[in-house]
Amino acid sequence: MFSTQANTGPSWENKTSRAFWRGRDSRRERLDLVVMSRRQPELVDAQLTNMFFFPKDEKKYGELARHVSFFEFFKYKYQLNIDGTVAAYRFPYLLSGDAVVFKQESDYYEHFYGDLEPYVHYWPIKHDLSDLLKTLRWAKQNDATMQEVARNGQRYARENLDPASILCYHVRLLQEYSSRLRSKPKFTKDFEKVEQPSEGNCKCQKYKKQVHEEL
Repeated sequence: MFSTQANTGPSWENKTSRAFWRGRDSRRERLDLVVMSRRQPELVDAQLTNMFFFPKDEKKYGELARHVSFFEFFKYKYQLNIDGTVAAYRFPYLLSGDAVVFKQESDYYEHFYGDLEPYVHYWPIKHDLSDLLKTLRWAKQNDATMQEVARNGQRYARENLDPASILCYHVRLLQEYSSRLRSKPKFTKDFEKVEQPSEGNCKCQKYKKQVHEEL
């Protein structure tokens, strides 16, 4: 996270006004995105870096691209967050950079999603990506709006998704999980007790709220 924050690419006005994506073939929509990119390269730069799930077809999807760092991503104004086998893990890092994240509608989520507002912190796109090209054309004509969304997403990530905040969330999650166990763990004589800090050392009170009901 800190590395991404420190490497956000060129200034906004010097970034390329195209959507950028690299990744493996872990979902059909990712393949559709690559096909879309090959047809509309002036709007989308999307390539596969690995293929494990679907048959290789260079004629349809092109050759596999080399891996690039997140620092390369931020040469572009528009970032694409597309599900893989689960929620795409790169979302927090994309938010922390100086770019707008176009997030695919999804049933997957991470703990912080409930804090985010569409069109404020990120720009939503349909699950099947059917509105992506139209949205990108609109974005190019509304640059000031896109820059404001990029700034909002970046501000949220930097204030709430740093390592200390993520650790604090997991502390609260495990505390809540522990409190709901029907039977307590049984200790044996070879266990060694590790003293834990008091709850008062964790300052992120906002994670007390419940957004989902897994527990």
